[in-house]
Amino acid sequence: MIKAVKGDITELECDAIVNPANSLGYMGGGVAGAIKRKGGAEIEKEAINKAPIEVGKAVATGAGKLRCKYVIHAPTMERPAMKIDAGNVKKATRAALELAKEMDIKRIAIPGMGTGVGGVSYGEAAKAMVEVIKEFAKDFEEILLVDINDEMVNAWNKEISNIL
Repeated sequence: MIKAVKGDITELECDAIVNPANSLGYMGGGVAGAIKRKGGAEIEKEAINKAPIEVGKAVATGAGKLRCKYVIHAPTMERPAMKIDAGNVKKATRAALELAKEMDIKRIAIPGMGTGVGGVSYGEAAKAMVEVIKEFAKDFEEILLVDINDEMVNAWNKEISNIL
């Protein structure tokens, strides 16, 4: 099941949440910063130890104090605060889902990818993400698309309704 909801990804109880990371593993702002603040600096430390992580690859770390088991770090950009395009969003989404599938994760939550400092519009990001997610839908019990922004959630819902 693919579902888009408004909410705080750091509050979710699921197997894994996705961090739209940078290749260096630094967790400064946006979703990464929120994950680090709530889950603890050990998440960033573990991600940095596994870096560099190229765009199109992903690594899993523990989740610290979060209610999920893992954080999957899927870089949308090489360095912090780079402008990217929807191609990177697709690569990062695919990398996260491929790793989650290998890990036998059943419930995963994914935020808007590349829409913060990456500069990808909500509509473009939603289209790119849902295009990739539909290929993996059968591999998971639940793929939750979660964001605090109404525009992102609405963009996902529009794309999800196009595939149903």
